[in-house]
Amino acid sequence: MTAPTPDPGLERWRLVLGAPAERCTGPLGPEAAARDAALDWLYGRDPEQARRGVRTDAHTREGGDGPSAVTAVDWLDDIHRLFPKETIERLERDAVERYEIHEIVTDPAVLERVEPNATLLRAVLRTKHLMNPEVLRLARRIVETVVGRLLEQLKPEIRRSFSGTRSRRPSLLPSARDFDFRGTIRANLAHYQPAERRILIEKPRFHSRTRPHLEQWQLILLVDQSGSMVESVIHSAVTAASLWGLPGLKTHLVAFDTSVVDLTSDVTDPVELLMGVQLGGGTDIAQAVDYGTRLIDNPRRAIVALVTDFYEGGDPYRLVRGVRALTEQGTTVLGLAALDEDANPAYDRELAQRLADVGAHVGAMTPGQLAEFVAERLGR
Repeated sequence: MTAPTPDPGLERWRLVLGAPAERCTGPLGPEAAARDAALDWLYGRDPEQARRGVRTDAHTREGGDGPSAVTAVDWLDDIHRLFPKETIERLERDAVERYEIHEIVTDPAVLERVEPNATLLRAVLRTKHLMNPEVLRLARRIVETVVGRLLEQLKPEIRRSFSGTRSRRPSLLPSARDFDFRGTIRANLAHYQPAERRILIEKPRFHSRTRPHLEQWQLILLVDQSGSMVESVIHSAVTAASLWGLPGLKTHLVAFDTSVVDLTSDVTDPVELLMGVQLGGGTDIAQAVDYGTRLIDNPRRAIVALVTDFYEGGDPYRLVRGVRALTEQGTTVLGLAALDEDANPAYDRELAQRLADVGAHVGAMTPGQLAEFVAERLGR
């Protein structure tokens, strides 16, 4: 007699709820059972789920005369066969960040098979101190691939920002970023519809752009390399590489924790730069600001971008004094709580407010927004 085909909806609930739900949902089919085993290999190690009896320990696979351990290589092969790309990325992220399964980025057999992505790049940067030279060589492939993708995405956006700054002259070329809101309203007031309380836009207006002035500016990126800032370190390196060599701009990249390391000489090779960064340790932001101050040639033509979570391990009073001195001499100071695509800020708001009170611009910018901010300053 042929076994009944499992109901897909019930199978999904069974995968969510774990083995105890099987008496209500019925048994899983072969493919769903394989998915469940892959999920259990990862999430079965969660002590909270074990305590509640939601999942059983499934870190072994039955075969031959007894159970054999499932390796990270086996598990990666399984999830790439069983799940869609978005789910795979989530599973890999949980494995390396939530459960700290380091062999995913320190086992040569795994690194040879794994598909490079942003999650694995972060994991490589956090664990490269555990790697021998052969593993580092394989891990470098992940860094090169992901950094290459980031550069491809960011460089066109940055080049557009530096293609010219807005002028007061109108333009016949429509561009969303150059849309003249006030000019468009004025030009179309005759088409106001009182009953509908709206204006019909017949003649949209746009700003034209002029080439930026070539008077030399400096951008000094001071990047916190504590463990929580890995995303910002990645994007700061890529941003600095994208800005390097632009006319009228001299870029510096400085990483800091309790010490300061000037990485400007490696800016053109962000892969090498990231492989040399040492994440973790304490934080002395004031010391980094002092170092950045010494790099300034012309205070009124300098932008100091401080990329940090503002959790100061050094002297916060010294930091506030240093930022106040910069702003009083005419230097633009940016306090960036995040520097990634999502710009999700997580920072010490009290200290950030103190820096804002002495003249710093504090907030969150994506790399593209930072480039546009710099381009507008160069065009003044």
